Amino acid sequence: MNKIVLIFCVLLSVGCPPNTDAPVSKASVRIPPKAEFNGSFSQAKNIILMIGDGMGLGQVSAALYMNSNRLNLEHFPVIGLQKTYSGNNLITDSAAAATAIACGVKTYNGAVGMGMDTLAKPSILEQAEKQGFATGMVATSTIVHATPASFIAHQPLRALYENIALEFLNTEIDFFIGGGKKYFDRRTDDRNLIKELRQKDYTVQNYFNIPLNEVMLPRKKNFVYFTADDDPLPVQRGRTYLTAASKMGISFLKNHSEKGFFLMIEGSQIDWGGHANNAEYVVSETLDFDRAIGEVLEFAKRDQNTLVIVTADHETGGLAIVEGSKMDEVKAEFPTGKHTGTLIPVFAYGPGSELFGGIYENTEIYFKMKKAMGLK
Repeated sequence: MNKIVLIFCVLLSVGCPPNTDAPVSKASVRIPPKAEFNGSFSQAKNIILMIGDGMGLGQVSAALYMNSNRLNLEHFPVIGLQKTYSGNNLITDSAAAATAIACGVKTYNGAVGMGMDTLAKPSILEQAEKQGFATGMVATSTIVHATPASFIAHQPLRALYENIALEFLNTEIDFFIGGGKKYFDRRTDDRNLIKELRQKDYTVQNYFNIPLNEVMLPRKKNFVYFTADDDPLPVQRGRTYLTAASKMGISFLKNHSEKGFFLMIEGSQIDWGGHANNAEYVVSETLDFDRAIGEVLEFAKRDQNTLVIVTADHETGGLAIVEGSKMDEVKAEFPTGKHTGTLIPVFAYGPGSELFGGIYENTEIYFKMKKAMGLK
């Protein structure tokens, strides 16, 4: 099959054999000249970046129609589209896509926080921290999973979870909530990173000792909360913390630095529902993510100094709403259990949101955030 036709078919996900392992040809990854934004925009004191892992327009649409035709995402005035392909594949994985957003470079699938040359690239979180901003992350996966890892670690393979956990000791991140406790305190090298974090003046708590809604945030110390020993539960099985953790992160970080803050929030398990071709799983996770979006938007509307960006790393499953669907009763089909190459929406609200309209590379999100926040 002609390579151009093959690539076109993969994009459309119809009528062609699966070929997600084929490398992208040089012609197809030629990046067009960057279209500079020449208009005026307001500087953002804070940035809250929200990533719905695997959340494409199909996932957003299904959640919308299953929620009486309403989502908090509808309140965003600026919408763009990003191209997700990685440095070695038209179909990206979460590690390469998150690295593009976090560090501004295309890299190979599986790489965390480094370029095609396997050299470490500084993330926007690390740069914000060094320039005096408070920083934090919240995830509904383990905190060492590909997306959060790309903002704080630099590893050649995303599966090096213990190495990624160790890199949390190399930064001064102020706040993080997620699963994966075992990678910190039951390691093959016998190190207890929770003990080491406490020695670095972190308050570290977890689901076994105290429920998140009973936690008293420290005023001066940095804060860590583990929501699970490994992966957190799905929403359908009782996980409820994303909105509360997002609100807690905002409250903590806004009082932690007068300069401002950067907070990354991931709705991680939308992707897992897509891999399972389970529409109910996808919708429940997307609606959970949207509830957190609503909480973040309420803060941003009051604050007037916060840029909120909502996007995804890629789409998973190729979810399509098919004939026979009704409002609040969506029927979905999935052509694949893997990721797809579809363009991904970017929603923006607040000062600097003007930068996020149009169609652009996923790497541009990094540069747009730096510009909006005034990072050197």
